[in-house]
Amino acid sequence: MTKKDFALEVFRSFQTGKKTRKKTTKEQLSKPGDPQLLSELFSHIIKDREWENPLAEGNLFSSWEKVVGADISQHASPVSLIDGVLTLQTSSTAWATQLKLVAPAILETVQKSAPGVLVESLVFIGPQGPSWKKGLRSIRGAKGPRDTYG
Repeated sequence: MTKKDFALEVFRSFQTGKKTRKKTTKEQLSKPGDPQLLSELFSHIIKDREWENPLAEGNLFSSWEKVVGADISQHASPVSLIDGVLTLQTSSTAWATQLKLVAPAILETVQKSAPGVLVESLVFIGPQGPSWKKGLRSIRGAKGPRDTYG
């Protein structure tokens, strides 16, 4: 029979079962009832709920005129931002065509002036015509107001 070194076995078991502690966040020095700055409170909420990207997208939409300028913002407005594709609706098909020609410059401007927003490409759509498929007196499968002739 061999003699066992219990002290060495206990040491090894503690060494392998050693748990690492996560770094704790910086504790506040203030007491629970003390007033806090609203900016610190809002930044903490935004970070905890991971609202950085949606807020950046909202800022892009709200400050569109500052980002692209008055001329372009008067004739093109952002509609949606889905999977890095920013869809812009223009006031006419002529504006959609002209903006497609300068799309790389607009894309570069948007990427520089809106940090935190992932915009990879731009899609321009013209104005939408009236839809005859929706409304109170619409019928499924019908052609709309043109269906009344014969």
